[in-house]
Amino acid sequence: MRELPTKNAMRRAARDQALTRDSWKIFQIMSEFVEGFQQLADISPSVSIFGSARFKPENPWFTETEALSRMLSDSGFAVVSGGGPGVMEAANRGAYAGKSASVGLNIKLPHEQSGNPFQDISLNFKYFFARKVMFVKYASAYIVMPGGFGTLDEVAEILTLVQTGKSKRIPIILYGTEFWSGLIEWFSNTLVTEGTISESDLDLFTITDDPQVAIDTIFDFYEGVDLSRIIESSQLTMDL
Repeated sequence: MRELPTKNAMRRAARDQALTRDSWKIFQIMSEFVEGFQQLADISPSVSIFGSARFKPENPWFTETEALSRMLSDSGFAVVSGGGPGVMEAANRGAYAGKSASVGLNIKLPHEQSGNPFQDISLNFKYFFARKVMFVKYASAYIVMPGGFGTLDEVAEILTLVQTGKSKRIPIILYGTEFWSGLIEWFSNTLVTEGTISESDLDLFTITDDPQVAIDTIFDFYEGVDLSRIIESSQLTMDL
């Protein structure tokens, strides 16, 4: 007569299945890193642009992003976005029409459609953190347009990496003075006051409404450094 498996045997079987599944995930993650390194190693100098996926082409922030991205591209910077709609599409559109590469780091999300068609280099990610590494590792600068939770996540990520020394210092530009003013006021009046950040941490970023100021901020940061040094700085940006 056959015996039913014991609870311990069932637990062991479930554990073995979970370990096997997680082990295969490691190879999937590795493949995303390898492809990202191979595809992006030659794009420097580059600027990563973030912002809301929900802005339509008629939205002023969409128009601002597209114009800024075109200026960056014509100035010699590849432009990297999340590859989707909204600000991401605007960033890719501007770069695609310019002189430098338009790069999309795509990921499938519930509220977003498929990747936009304005990408010279297109990568597809399943894992958020692998994608986030690629945003930072080769970036010569970060430009953050108005956005939602995902955009705030990227702001916190890059500020934390720079603050803790896990990333080289690069220009971080918050675009849209009125949009970001409430957050910066909270940084100053609450985080600094409570001692959770230093007042000097407020110097890690620049706020502007002017695309030329954004570009000048990047060039001023690298003033006296030749292009090859900017590329080297970008490739060594993240302590991975």
